[in-house]
Amino acid sequence: MSDTTHDLSATPAAGQRIKHDNVVYTTVKEGLAHILVPENTTKDGQTVQQVFYNPIQQFNRDLTILAMKAYGKERIALKQAASKARANKFADKKRKRREQVQGEQPSIETPMERPTKSPKLDENATESTEAPADIAMADATEEPAPEEPTESKQEATVDAEAGAPATGGTEAKKEPQIPFTILDALSASGLRALRYAHEIPFATTITANDILKAAAAAIGRNATHNGLQNKINISVDDALAHMYNVVVKELRRVSLSKNKPGASDKYDIIDLDPYGSAAPFLDAAVQAVRDDGGLLCVTCTDSGVWASNGYPEKCYSLYGGIPVKGWYSHEVGIRLILHAIETSAARYGLAMEPLLSLSVDYYSRVFVRIRKSPSMVKFQGGKNMVVYSCGTGCGAWTTQLLMKNKPAPNKKGDGMFYKHGFTRAPTTGTSCEHCGSTMHLAGPMYAGRIHSPEFVKKVIAETEEAPTEIYGTKDRIRGVLQTALEEFLPSPEEMEAESKENGDSTKKLKKSLTEAQVAAIDPYPFFFHPAHVSGVLHCASPPENAVRGALLGLGYRATRSHCKPGSMKTDAPWSVIWHVFREWVRQKAPVKEANIKPGSVAYRLLGLGKPSAEDPAPDAAENGNGENQVTDKTEDAMSDEKPAEEDAVKKLEVVFNEQLGQYPDRKNCSAPADAGPLHPR
Repeated sequence: MSDTTHDLSATPAAGQRIKHDNVVYTTVKEGLAHILVPENTTKDGQTVQQVFYNPIQQFNRDLTILAMKAYGKERIALKQAASKARANKFADKKRKRREQVQGEQPSIETPMERPTKSPKLDENATESTEAPADIAMADATEEPAPEEPTESKQEATVDAEAGAPATGGTEAKKEPQIPFTILDALSASGLRALRYAHEIPFATTITANDILKAAAAAIGRNATHNGLQNKINISVDDALAHMYNVVVKELRRVSLSKNKPGASDKYDIIDLDPYGSAAPFLDAAVQAVRDDGGLLCVTCTDSGVWASNGYPEKCYSLYGGIPVKGWYSHEVGIRLILHAIETSAARYGLAMEPLLSLSVDYYSRVFVRIRKSPSMVKFQGGKNMVVYSCGTGCGAWTTQLLMKNKPAPNKKGDGMFYKHGFTRAPTTGTSCEHCGSTMHLAGPMYAGRIHSPEFVKKVIAETEEAPTEIYGTKDRIRGVLQTALEEFLPSPEEMEAESKENGDSTKKLKKSLTEAQVAAIDPYPFFFHPAHVSGVLHCASPPENAVRGALLGLGYRATRSHCKPGSMKTDAPWSVIWHVFREWVRQKAPVKEANIKPGSVAYRLLGLGKPSAEDPAPDAAENGNGENQVTDKTEDAMSDEKPAEEDAVKKLEVVFNEQLGQYPDRKNCSAPADAGPLHPR
């Protein structure tokens, strides 16, 4: 790093020293943006860092930009199509009005009938025609058509958006840029806003908001140093106040325009990246983002709340649900966050569609689309669930939907509609059917799909095209996205619906399938971890390929989960998973029965014998209240439930075929890897 100092107007470069207002800054480069970090100062003998730059979250920022690009390209195309449709509609209206004027001309004109003002001529007319006075007045009272921008106006529009002076019409004709706005609601140093302005070419305005004046000053310096002061709009306000102000402006605009379409003050994309929970900002954000498919990006870093069992009361107050105790708690956390977004949006008739939901490092990052759709909101009760978790025992779980969305044929018999009603409860007993420990309640939480495969594929395509020198976490992003894509295990109903959609393109069927997709839930919502399952049984952990090969050999599907290294998702029920691991113990990794305490979870799962009345279940020993004690009556009830199914599972022949369980090569990331066959159930 050179000792030479420059001013803000210098061309940005990494490691550069900038002096501004008697303060020396060092330039840090990330992506195409450069931020000014004040050199550390000393106070009371201690070094004080004035600006916090977190390189760990570069993955978050790189991923967000690629996701915004994938989303924005589609949205720009939709906006262009809508603009063209409005122009065509106006042209048709104008043509019909002219034809009407021409068709109602009197055959003989008299001086009394001649209007005082010459009417507009039809473009195709060969002779001069004049409109009657009453029709001319009618035309004058109609809503004026949008003015077609002239060549000079178009150039001025583009030049103004680029921050350059107008050319006065001396250059070639340019199309006006379609507005595309982004809000960085909690901007801090403005690094995200700088990168969005640099790296998202179709973004017209990025609003960088922060409540601190010092942060706003830092954003201003960084924007000036990067030459983006004409593209970044700096706001000094509370994030909630700023977003609610946007909502108020939109309500006023709609009221004054009498619901006629016009320029909206809402944002195409809102990015919430706070230190801690984003829950306090969700109500304002779902209203301030555009309700015709706007993108909401949310980060929550308080994993100690939504991914642990230490603060259930705090989790409920923030996200409206209870977390679980178990190795799959991070995926539960994702669903709790989605549930909070969905319930915030539903109050205003807004529907949420998850596009990409990830648990990474110490935080969760979700991308959801918001639409104004009261009909989609009706499905919400049937897309949320509670979870019965054996968190203090074997770790098994079962789920229960809060409501049910049931398809039914309409009266004509040529289509389907959905009924929304109550569901039967409960789906399990108070004790775990596998180990006898007490089941605990968690949720409510989102029960639908947490990823959109189509959107994930688009982001993967953006990642493949992204230059590594700009996106330093490209390889990791590609791996995480590919794993997220592989997580999608379609249910038999979804596979059948997809085959029908490919075979029949009628409008009614497409509408029915769209409703089916809206109503679809994730039948396999959580992952399991072979190492943790082995820990429950006190046996050596099997290789991942061996477990996957055994499940594939039984006709089930199994794939990785992005939430935790070594975790797996499968459509196999817990009874089959425990049977596979019992066979692992029997065939490959025998345990010493003397080391397993009678009455423990491992003792029961391995079927080593029935505990006596004096042997408490492990939960009771931990809690000290005896609520988890397993009696003979409980065990008899468990053994009588689904005896035929249990016998069928015990007869399954398990083969730990590691070659079968190997994952395919990931060089081609455009399509998901084969997760295995669909079990014929």
